[in-house]
Amino acid sequence: MTGRPAALLDSWFEQRGWASFEFQRQVWEAYLAGESGLVHAATGTGKTYAVWLGPLLEWLAENPDGSAEQAAKRPVRPARRQTTPPLRVLWITPLRALAADTEGSLRAPLAGLGIPWSLERRTGDTSSALRSRQRGRLPTALVTTPESVSLFLSYPEARELFSTLHLVVVDEWHELLGGKRGVQTELALARLRRWCPGLRIWGLSATLGNVDEALRTLLGEGARPGRVVRGLDAKPVRIDSLLPDAVERFPWAGHLGLALLPRAVAAAEEGQSALIFTNTRSQTELWYQAILDARPDWAGEVALHHGSLDRKVRDWVEEALREGRLRCTVCTSSLDLGVDFAAVDRVLQVGSPKGVARLLQRAGRSGHRPGAESRVTCVPTHAFELVEVAAARRAIGDGRIEPRTPQSKPLDVLAQHLVTAAMGGGFEAGEMLAEVRTARAYHDLTAAEWEWVLDFVTRGGPALAAYPEYRRVAENDGRYGVADRGVAHRHRLSIGTITSDASVVVQYLSGGRLGTVEESFIARLRPGDRFVFAGKTLELESVRDLTAYVRKARGRSSTVPRWLGGRLPLSTHLAAAVREELEAARDGRFEGAEMEAVRPLLELQARWSILPAADELLIERLRSREGHHLFIYPFEGRLVHEGLAALFAWRLARRRPLTFTLAVNDYGFELLAADPAPLEEAVADGLLSPEGLVDDIPASLNAAEMAKRQFREIARIAGLLFEGLPGRRKPARHLQASSGLFYEVFTQYDPGNLLLLQAHREVLEQQLERSRLGRTLARLSDSRLTVVELARPSPLAFPLLIERLRATLSSEKLADRVRRMQAQLEKAAGPIERKGRRR
Repeated sequence: MTGRPAALLDSWFEQRGWASFEFQRQVWEAYLAGESGLVHAATGTGKTYAVWLGPLLEWLAENPDGSAEQAAKRPVRPARRQTTPPLRVLWITPLRALAADTEGSLRAPLAGLGIPWSLERRTGDTSSALRSRQRGRLPTALVTTPESVSLFLSYPEARELFSTLHLVVVDEWHELLGGKRGVQTELALARLRRWCPGLRIWGLSATLGNVDEALRTLLGEGARPGRVVRGLDAKPVRIDSLLPDAVERFPWAGHLGLALLPRAVAAAEEGQSALIFTNTRSQTELWYQAILDARPDWAGEVALHHGSLDRKVRDWVEEALREGRLRCTVCTSSLDLGVDFAAVDRVLQVGSPKGVARLLQRAGRSGHRPGAESRVTCVPTHAFELVEVAAARRAIGDGRIEPRTPQSKPLDVLAQHLVTAAMGGGFEAGEMLAEVRTARAYHDLTAAEWEWVLDFVTRGGPALAAYPEYRRVAENDGRYGVADRGVAHRHRLSIGTITSDASVVVQYLSGGRLGTVEESFIARLRPGDRFVFAGKTLELESVRDLTAYVRKARGRSSTVPRWLGGRLPLSTHLAAAVREELEAARDGRFEGAEMEAVRPLLELQARWSILPAADELLIERLRSREGHHLFIYPFEGRLVHEGLAALFAWRLARRRPLTFTLAVNDYGFELLAADPAPLEEAVADGLLSPEGLVDDIPASLNAAEMAKRQFREIARIAGLLFEGLPGRRKPARHLQASSGLFYEVFTQYDPGNLLLLQAHREVLEQQLERSRLGRTLARLSDSRLTVVELARPSPLAFPLLIERLRATLSSEKLADRVRRMQAQLEKAAGPIERKGRRR
């Protein structure tokens, strides 16, 4: 890369005391050569400019008189209305919060190089005046979200608007890849590729285990091979932990709670600003309150941030972080992604990260500049999480990062896209099918599946053909379009694949909005009850029209909203690393401060039972006053264990009629019955076999009811449900009832409905991780089986006992019960030998 554009760019870098990196120059050269690709680099190492400066160099080469230097030499002419170049770059980002930060980063070189481009954002927060103007003419570069891109594609003038497009950048591609928003992006890219021959597509990604697959998915089927450009050598990452003074030998989830708060506060004080990550929004609320109680002098300098807070609150926190006005921010994954918080130099992770990539992503929030060390300090909430920290360090050292698996053929997203395309100028069926198949998610879409989706959007399918409101797309002389303005209006309001939980707005009586909580939480409260939300103690006054009206309350409340989906399972890679750490401890190797701290617990487990090897399945049997317990430890994560627990209970009950009570955690599961289970006979009969899994999973679970709940999301995306106009949303219970009615109608009158089949498939894959469950069974069937007869619960079994009690006791009663159980077991933690037999 030579010539005047390169010299201008070098000068701009030098003015800032920077120097370009080799990987950045590789991307610029590849872009100028007409190539597409994926930049895979750690957070804060210059990915944004690696892609953004390529089109700027291209423009400077095309317009040698367009730079600020040349403009200064031109004679002054009478003022006239200036026009900027038409759209050249579309920058897609997964979060609105990233759009504002990205716009600021992109604007700096435009001004420095004197490039007369216009740069704007388009998200759900964009003003109506700017939206209206953008429909007539787009800026030279537009920063937007997948939903807003789809909205543009629904306009009749969409093809003309995008006709001058040179480059599409998909930021944080790893965050989109594994979900339906990624599929929505794939379909939009397929449309833009057909409209704009020669279009270049570049993705930006970090912490991704399947880079080549991510590239193929981004570029689509039939595209020219792209290039993977890897960034700087991996940034140095330091992972350490706050260790408790003493590790209890019978821990339970969350029992350390806020015990390490003083050390966490001290760690936050080591730098000018800190991020404290939690895994759940309720945990965020609790830690924020606790920090304020511990350090009241930090009032105004400590904040909280999670996805249920009102947008204005989150915007304020993000701006304060950018300006370095916050000493400490307690947050969830809402601050995981690439917003540049240069002032943050300390990151803490409360609880296990549950995934290797997640821990790396959060560590990257500190030292957020090339060459700087990233450091994350883990704050365990129970002793076994120390093992997970050590396991995460092991996996990172070995370079084992979780992949993001792309979705395959979600027909609800395709149905939505066909309506969008029909509104955006229309389509011819054969051309559209060929275009859709260039999206990797639909590369193997069959002709029958295509015809079914086309029939669904044109007449509602066989079950809804008699109802005109489901005839959204009409065919005229072989071309499909949308003529009904009402259909178009409702569709534009519903574009997107994000389906919100059943929630209500929390708002002061005086009108200030705080955010949203789940409807099921508010339903348990009565007027006058207090709860903690948005860092404040609130008193419920009334609930009207999906709004909970509250007032500030004095004093404290221990009631915190619980949001669905907050209990993250161990990832595959982290679970494997945990098994390796336990095997090392079995052999007497306790590597690292965390494993040394947890050594007394693991040694007691080895005395009373065993520490299983990585290729060994441990099953513990115990008889107590409650009945006969089986504790089974695959070490594969909560979601897999939920499926395995139900499956094993069903397979055991086939041999002998038994009713089981189940409990699961990330390490294993408990089966409790009044009579002993026929374990040996069931093992010989295929208890651990992956054969018959497709039939056994639905039989062992209430799969129909689970699929019915999952169908609500599918029905909304596919356009069967309309959530209502802005400010007049329909209650969640009404939407659930409507989706349930559709489910029953299709089940009875259209059993081959592909959306029904999709609901069952998504339950198995997303909620029960069927593929991982099958791989787990294959591993377990090849493992050595060790059955240990316990005289009392082992350290591994104890958390499972508490998990079952948690569902029946209040938090206060549970804590008292646990303390008594711990005291009894500690008395017995002497020279008790286990009785066992190995097979």
